[in-house]
Amino acid sequence: MLKAFLAILFLPAFMWSQYDSVAARYAQFIDRKDLKKHLQIFAGDKFEGRESGKKGQKKAAKYLASEFKKNGALPPGDTSYFQVYEINTRDKDTTQKTIIKLKSENVIAFIEGTDLKNEFIVISAHYDHLGKKLKVVYNGADDDGSGSVTLLELAQAFAEAKRNGHGPRRSIVFIGFSGEEKGLLGSKYYVKHPVYPLAKTVCNLNIDMIGRVDKKHVADSNYVYVIGSDKISTQVHNTNEESNYIYTRLTLDYTFNDIEDKNRFYYRSDHYNFARNGVPVIFYFNGVHEDYHRESDEEHKIIYPLLEKRARLVFFTAWMIANDPAPILRNKSSK
Repeated sequence: MLKAFLAILFLPAFMWSQYDSVAARYAQFIDRKDLKKHLQIFAGDKFEGRESGKKGQKKAAKYLASEFKKNGALPPGDTSYFQVYEINTRDKDTTQKTIIKLKSENVIAFIEGTDLKNEFIVISAHYDHLGKKLKVVYNGADDDGSGSVTLLELAQAFAEAKRNGHGPRRSIVFIGFSGEEKGLLGSKYYVKHPVYPLAKTVCNLNIDMIGRVDKKHVADSNYVYVIGSDKISTQVHNTNEESNYIYTRLTLDYTFNDIEDKNRFYYRSDHYNFARNGVPVIFYFNGVHEDYHRESDEEHKIIYPLLEKRARLVFFTAWMIANDPAPILRNKSSK
């Protein structure tokens, strides 16, 4: 806490006018203890690895919806939190590699804005993972349990602000996508059947793996990879930089921001389906570690103080974009 206070105390003069004590107050609702409480459930064996279309994914969807409701984030149109779609997948339980059709669900929650309520910020994370292989459960605590529980904490923070008369000017849409591990299927369906118009969606802040550290940053874990932020809107990119400078002071690592990077991370998470439709995006990511897509990606390996700090960066960036009086400009073409 002392370091955070000193960082604020010695901000350059031009930054003082941008510091928002109201935003800082509600960021405190994003709490490492709550993140852990949620993730111990969400990345536990009872959810069976959350494979899309399977029983564990349904349990996870109900958990997200229940927590959104508890926090005061409403379903679209006050009806259902679930956007149901159909996926084609291979039946792993038989020797015949037959294609079967299964239903899956995106989980969508909404906090209505004030004077700019017909403009929307989508904050997303995929909540599905790899399921079970034989009797081994792939719990995906970081991939993407970390992003999924961050959605819940962000919803709580914005809902609390709204209850106290400090709600966002633009509306906030929280989406837990399923089908990501099967080819970005949930986000692909959403952009074809958007609940809120893509033309009025000012940005997508996508969170996919933010609870761990990769080999590059073992010596200094105060970082997050930022991908795609400058591809469509310089304004969105600059807002993320500014909110980080004022509030969180993470090292923003742009190593994977090059769309020609051999890892192709820009194309590998749900933000890409928004970007290819011209919506500005930011993809927050901790990089690949030794437990990526392995059964060893378990909850006890999450670094909760770091998860909390990264989650708060997403909050502050969303807060600044939501309350920016200027139009959110798309000044570059997507690729």
